[in-house]
Amino acid sequence: MPEDVFKMPRMGKAEYDRLVVEQYVCRIAFKGETHPYIAPFIYVFDGRFMYFLSTNYGKKVQYFRDNPFVTVEIEHYSPDLSAFSFMALPGQLVQVEDAGQRMAVREMFVRLIKSKALSSNVLSALGHSPQESVEVLLQGEKNSVWKLVDVKVDEILGLKSHSL
Repeated sequence: MPEDVFKMPRMGKAEYDRLVVEQYVCRIAFKGETHPYIAPFIYVFDGRFMYFLSTNYGKKVQYFRDNPFVTVEIEHYSPDLSAFSFMALPGQLVQVEDAGQRMAVREMFVRLIKSKALSSNVLSALGHSPQESVEVLLQGEKNSVWKLVDVKVDEILGLKSHSL
């Protein structure tokens, strides 16, 4: 690599921890048939694990079943792009089977949607009609709860603009 190429600064652990906490939208890259398959998700974070609600249909469900190893990408940009950061977290998705844990995650999603005053249109990305109450997420028959595990700190890539 030529010496005059500017390399973006890496984020420290505290910086990418803050990014995970402050954001709630990400992209997940799955191993597709011939190309990676990338899908947007909203997520909740309990301080240790990221959780996702997935509709029970679509290519992502089959790709998850075929190969649960994914990369989750989170980003933040200022409106004028004077400051930005992004990170990639390679790990594995697992389906949460414990009913109590699933309900706790669903309750976290309801709190997130209410606290951020998200549009009811977000429900359509979770398998529900935007005309339904957000509490419909507590019923759970139209989506599954996934959890990101096996993320190794030394494999996380976090980069930022120089001004952060």
